[in-house]
Amino acid sequence: MSRVSRFRPEGKVVMRPQWSNLLFLHWEFEPALVQKLLPAGLELDLFEGRAYVGLVPFQMAEVRPHFIPNLGKWGHFHSRFPEMNVRTYVVRDGIPGVWFFSLDAASSLAVITARLWFCLPYFKARMRVRETQGGFDYWSKRLWPAPFEATCRVRYTPSGSSRQSEPDSLEEFLVERYVLYSQRGKQLFRGRVFHEPYPIQGAKVQSLRESCLRAAGFKRPDQKPHVLFSRGVDVEVWGLEKC
Repeated sequence: MSRVSRFRPEGKVVMRPQWSNLLFLHWEFEPALVQKLLPAGLELDLFEGRAYVGLVPFQMAEVRPHFIPNLGKWGHFHSRFPEMNVRTYVVRDGIPGVWFFSLDAASSLAVITARLWFCLPYFKARMRVRETQGGFDYWSKRLWPAPFEATCRVRYTPSGSSRQSEPDSLEEFLVERYVLYSQRGKQLFRGRVFHEPYPIQGAKVQSLRESCLRAAGFKRPDQKPHVLFSRGVDVEVWGLEKC
């Protein structure tokens, strides 16, 4: 059964960011190892009995409240900045979504805002993205709050032609998620987003050194990750609701 619950919710949009140059790196884990790191009330979402943990570096832009129009550089809540998350896939009340173990961002304002408004585990990091010949060189080092030992350096090159993921495929399971879950105290929240389906393609990873999975409580497997790349999407974000 497809995990996609893609529809445009009713209510007020609170942000309209752009997510661009997303690298989706995923590793398979024993479900029990991932489930024990989830809060009570969330069930691990599996693909053919397998659990996945992802590392997703990308770039954010046009991060502004809904009431501020796009006025070029004068209308930005913040200029483009790198971000990266460690995530897995969960379900509650039959609604599939994403659970974030950590989200690192180069913007202090974005970190503080997301922690307060969306109850998400954001961290301020020193980050850099450099475009190379046909590819990207991405670097990140966490600054605050602790744990500090969370770094990432990945060099990669997108490959192949762009396409949409096939229904009920692993690619759809990993990227087409329109709900996030977060927690404050013992209260769980659900947040919804909407965008066009991701244009995805392959990518070749030239090098990867990271400790972000370890900081989230995982020992990264020895096998190579499942790799996807997307040029990105324009996104609408709604506020949180209790669940």
